[in-house]
Amino acid sequence: MQTDLAPEFKGTRDGDAAEAILRKCVHCGFCLATCPTYLLLGNELDSPRGRIYLMKQMLEGAPVTQATQLHLDRCLTCRNCETTCPSGVQYGALVDIGRKIAEARVERPNGERALRAVLRHGLTSSLFGPAMKLGQRVRALLPAGLKSKVPPRAGPRARQWPTRSHPRKVLLLMGCVQPSMLPNINSATARVLDAAGVQTLVADGAGCCGAIRWHLGDEPGGLADMRRNIDAWWPTIAAGSVEAIVMNASGCGVMVKDYGHALAHDPDYAAKAKRVSELTRDLSEFVPGLVGDLQARLARTWPAARAAVSPTRASEPTRTIDTAKRLAFHPPCTLQHGQQLRGNVESILRALGFEVELAANESHLCCGSAGTYSVLQSKLAFELRDRKLANLEPLGVDAIVSANIGCILHLQTGTATPVRHWIEVLDETLVATPS
Repeated sequence: MQTDLAPEFKGTRDGDAAEAILRKCVHCGFCLATCPTYLLLGNELDSPRGRIYLMKQMLEGAPVTQATQLHLDRCLTCRNCETTCPSGVQYGALVDIGRKIAEARVERPNGERALRAVLRHGLTSSLFGPAMKLGQRVRALLPAGLKSKVPPRAGPRARQWPTRSHPRKVLLLMGCVQPSMLPNINSATARVLDAAGVQTLVADGAGCCGAIRWHLGDEPGGLADMRRNIDAWWPTIAAGSVEAIVMNASGCGVMVKDYGHALAHDPDYAAKAKRVSELTRDLSEFVPGLVGDLQARLARTWPAARAAVSPTRASEPTRTIDTAKRLAFHPPCTLQHGQQLRGNVESILRALGFEVELAANESHLCCGSAGTYSVLQSKLAFELRDRKLANLEPLGVDAIVSANIGCILHLQTGTATPVRHWIEVLDETLVATPS
């Protein structure tokens, strides 16, 4: 695509980056068929191709209007279009630039500004945990809309962290809302890794990955979060104590893997950020190397799970194992499109005796969670949620599993079927298994 950048953008970092991305787009329209908002709304300006055209106009000096901002706001940043695009257009990076420009030039209504400020600061605040605990105590009294955003209090197992030391060690990012909303995901991760001989370390001071502020147009705030995490991790990394930084929220993983790019122009952090990105692994990338150890451990006391596939001798002991149920896997966009990781979770679970299915239709489409999107664009988010569940529920499974806290919480608001993180389901198979 030919571009003629306005003088204010020529030679700037964002301008040069945007121009390089725009020039790759050939306007073929393949992306329209896989864009969730285009499928719902049928408006080309709510498709990647349409938004690219809007951003091209912005960068060439056209006025930026509230309508332009609205079409950019409606984008889920699911990056399905990147998977589809035959030209390799990095749409996610382009829309971040476009949103930043629009945010600087279009004054939002007071209500929108206030809500975005609450999300930027509230979700990453140290006060979020106490507020969530209070909400859980009075959950039964909350209005239905608010109640759906407050998960029930976690059981005692969420607080059980393994205490054994192992030569193999990894760092784990606990996240900003996960420790308060679904804390068992982190402890289950540590327990499963411990069962395979890997110790999980948590660095004091590490918090939000930066995605919340970054995708709300607050680039300085997002970069500050990134630098804080790098500072927290660096002593352990520099000492050579860990082999990876593990992410059990795919939304965080795709952001941390981008630290090297985001901080490439910061002389104090560029090299460190690059190293952090190189070390970062989604949990589904790290666990495949541990499957043999987990299989050996499960084989000692898991005859009932094997019986789900082929009957065992009547003399063998049996026990009810929740995780021997049939599972449906919902792959988050940040996993399958952002990180381009597909099939890992299903392969891990199947190798350990689970029956796992994907939705026959539209497994590539976003569920509508998309970070803060389900709050800011709730109507579209719930339409996408219902569309996703309509494709999952005919599978008749006992549980839906995913790899990102946002997807889990969002889907659970629309179904009575339990929605879990896949590592929690695996963890439950190890509860009674001796070490």
